[in-house]
Amino acid sequence: MDMRPTWDEYFMNIVELIKERSTCMRREVGALIVKDKRILTTGYNGAPAGCVHCSEIGCIRQELKIPSGERHELCRASHAEQNAIVQAAMYGVSINGGTIYVTAQPCSICSKLIINSGLKRVVYKGAYPDELSLQLLSEASIEVVRWDNN
Repeated sequence: MDMRPTWDEYFMNIVELIKERSTCMRREVGALIVKDKRILTTGYNGAPAGCVHCSEIGCIRQELKIPSGERHELCRASHAEQNAIVQAAMYGVSINGGTIYVTAQPCSICSKLIINSGLKRVVYKGAYPDELSLQLLSEASIEVVRWDNN
């Protein structure tokens, strides 16, 4: 009997490590894009390159008491999914047809990027208060798997 983890298990374990690089004070999120069982890019939530991290100057969202899932524009950080997709664009890596593994359900902004980048599958764990995101992914025929491996 094969005791190795399944591919989804393997990549979800890796994405847990990726999220440890997050500089967000509210929620650590990691993302990993895979195609043909090969890791293409990674991302975690944090301030754009060269900008001060929230962990260094504080969180404007906490100061303004903005609930999770609302007013994404009032945040210094880019989401993990955004960073993984942008990394692919920066280095000319095609993610079309790939899978993104994420430690939290994508928000609606990330879902739009996932759809338009050609990703075909989302595997996530952890809820996020954004019903529109799942509706958009469904409309676009993206396979969505909520990971629950307990």
